[in-house]
Amino acid sequence: MRLVCGPGSFELPLEEGDLRVVLYGQPRIPSEASAGEAVKAELRRKGLNPHRRAWDLLSIALSIITADFSVLRDDSADGWTREIELDVAVSDRAFWNTMANEFRQALAFLTTDRWKLRFHDGGVLPAPPKKISVLKEDCVVLLSGGLDSLVGAIDLTRDGLKPVAVSQNVRGDGLKQRDFAQEIGLTKHLQLNHVATSPTVQETSQRARSLIFLTFGVVVATSLEKYAKGNTAPLYVCENGFIAINPPLTGSRLGSLSTRTAHPVFLTRFQKILDAASLNVKIENPYAQKTKGEMLIECKDQIFLQTEAAHSTSCGRFQRFNYRHCGRCVPCQVRRAAFVAWDAKRDTTDYVYEPLGKDDEDHASFDDVRSVAIALASVKADGLDRWLGHTLSPPDIGDRNGVRGMLDRGLNELGELHRLYGVK
Repeated sequence: MRLVCGPGSFELPLEEGDLRVVLYGQPRIPSEASAGEAVKAELRRKGLNPHRRAWDLLSIALSIITADFSVLRDDSADGWTREIELDVAVSDRAFWNTMANEFRQALAFLTTDRWKLRFHDGGVLPAPPKKISVLKEDCVVLLSGGLDSLVGAIDLTRDGLKPVAVSQNVRGDGLKQRDFAQEIGLTKHLQLNHVATSPTVQETSQRARSLIFLTFGVVVATSLEKYAKGNTAPLYVCENGFIAINPPLTGSRLGSLSTRTAHPVFLTRFQKILDAASLNVKIENPYAQKTKGEMLIECKDQIFLQTEAAHSTSCGRFQRFNYRHCGRCVPCQVRRAAFVAWDAKRDTTDYVYEPLGKDDEDHASFDDVRSVAIALASVKADGLDRWLGHTLSPPDIGDRNGVRGMLDRGLNELGELHRLYGVK
């Protein structure tokens, strides 16, 4: 499917089946999609003046997230892998066309789809605000409302840093994000929302959502005073290494079934795009070799964490269960295992399916619970390396031994959870 993305003034000939996406505005007719109007308004309201290429990157990311919503996997030949073409209006067409292949590779890894990107003149580049607000904070941290980002923001502030918190404002987490930012003591907090709309039924897999969140962080990072002075602006993406790698638990649970939000391969490829664009922003995940349990145990403000940890969100089906944790998806199991490693009594989360060892389809026989059990049994029978297979083969993994050890410890945490609940 082809999408033509740009402001209302941007026009390219459309063919049957193409989708017009209005960036930073509203659809003009019911058959059009849109994204970005709220982001632009909020950045203007805050008086921020992001780098010109950061604006272009935002236009590209908005186009990608709209495609991710609008192109249904069920309509693809194999029921999953989509063929997506994007024509995007930017302010620096010549440069971004040199990056088309870099985007294609990064997106192929992130979403497991096949992408083609072409860039055109006519993109949005807003005039600077009359009164520019220069952010004097040290860095940017992504604050999702999740447990890992909570720990990350706590640790940064307790280390003496003053981060700007950037959140992707989604239903069910907005108030939580604001509460965390205020209680941690973050002086600046921006909640941004792409508000991507589609005239059709929306695809639910949403594998590209991490790209727009990262891009929000980049846009704000280029508004820091230290960035304006020519210094590198750190952008902290705080996620435990086990979920970041998200190894396939069983032979049938392939990479396409797992998100790659903070996978080192994707983050490295995205960093290469930033470097090529001369956007002096450095993505850092301090927990790439930490399990979730280790993050909790080593958090630098244990008293505060004990108060707030159970209020965070980890569930992959949080909205589906009326803003409650299901308790049985892989992220919920990793969360519960982390609490067990830290102190099980501190986990006061209201889980829909709490007794994991119960022998029925809702608990021990649920696919995700069974997949973790199969992974644990496979490692016990055949060893960790055989179970890992090609998981650590990409060159962008970096310290394979360190990552391997972290994955081993992460599985051990899951094993303790299953033993506690008698999962067989």
